[in-house]
Amino acid sequence: MAAGFAQWGNDLYTGRRSYDIVGKRRRWYAVSAVLLLISVVLLITPGLNPGIEFRGGSEFTVSDVDEVDQGLATRTVQEVAPDEVPRVTTVGGDSLRIQTSQLEQQQVQQVTDALATAFDVPEQQVTSNYIGPAWGRDVSQKALTGLGVFLLFVAAVMTLYFRNWRMAVAALVALAHDLVITVGLYSGVGWEVTPATVIGFLTILGYSLYDTVVVFDKVRENTADTLDQTRFTYAEKANLAVNQTLVRSINTSVVALLPVASILVVGAFILGAGTLRDIALALFVGMVVGTFSSVFIATPFEVTLREREPRIREHTAKVLALRAGTAGPDGDAGEPALTGAQRATGALRPGGHQGQAAQPRRKSR
Repeated sequence: MAAGFAQWGNDLYTGRRSYDIVGKRRRWYAVSAVLLLISVVLLITPGLNPGIEFRGGSEFTVSDVDEVDQGLATRTVQEVAPDEVPRVTTVGGDSLRIQTSQLEQQQVQQVTDALATAFDVPEQQVTSNYIGPAWGRDVSQKALTGLGVFLLFVAAVMTLYFRNWRMAVAALVALAHDLVITVGLYSGVGWEVTPATVIGFLTILGYSLYDTVVVFDKVRENTADTLDQTRFTYAEKANLAVNQTLVRSINTSVVALLPVASILVVGAFILGAGTLRDIALALFVGMVVGTFSSVFIATPFEVTLREREPRIREHTAKVLALRAGTAGPDGDAGEPALTGAQRATGALRPGGHQGQAAQPRRKSR
């Protein structure tokens, strides 16, 4: 199996095998549009579930209970504060976390005593604290500020590095795509948004950008001589770059997702709600979406922008005319047309050279 995967990757790199990812970009745009629409709907309803760090309130933790009964915790809190609708979460296998709005000091003590009595634990095993919403607002503002600075820095660096603002725009579109879908799917799961979640959201931007830059670097290498030849279009050369980096993108994603998935399983099903679970879910969804966007969105969108340039558009028309067998702009006869099968199975090689058919060996006399 490993040998087969290696051969598949080698075929993609050499051009013997090819997937028309760029040519079918409208299909990927449609898939992304559906995912974005679903994410926006999930952000509206049910919407994000802010944690106590962002909304503020009182929090109680009951440790080492014999029976984890969330209903009992809810009823106990409501006996002291009837108007409260507490959020009860199991932490680990023997602890409960109860969150409420801000309670008076007297109510906090009454709830602490009531929880100790209800779960038959010493009062020392029931801890309470108050978290003000100002801290959450400060975290949110700093996160948005950091995001804005990050995006501006990315746009400037990529424009200078690739000497092409269209790649910077395509990378930013891919980043926005990843962030909206990740936040939307996180909202659909219904888990609380904590500072760890925000860290996860910001981390996936760096991961997505890294993968996109690797693909774009290959695109730049393959398309450097596009206008100097009339055999292949810009889109076909960019598509070769995507195929050449496809195996690398898959390998990088698998290697990154395996430990994150392990952390997610441990955090969600063994330790219960907590920092590990929150950040792992954001990272897992973001990495999957980031891999998709770096392959199916970033480069196809960059090609869409480049094909709006007059010189690229004219070159594409010239190549297609020559391929169809009609006379080119210089009046020369066109070359024989390449079929779709030829282009997909080896007509295009790294560096823009046409693949040579294997010649039969001469028998030695």
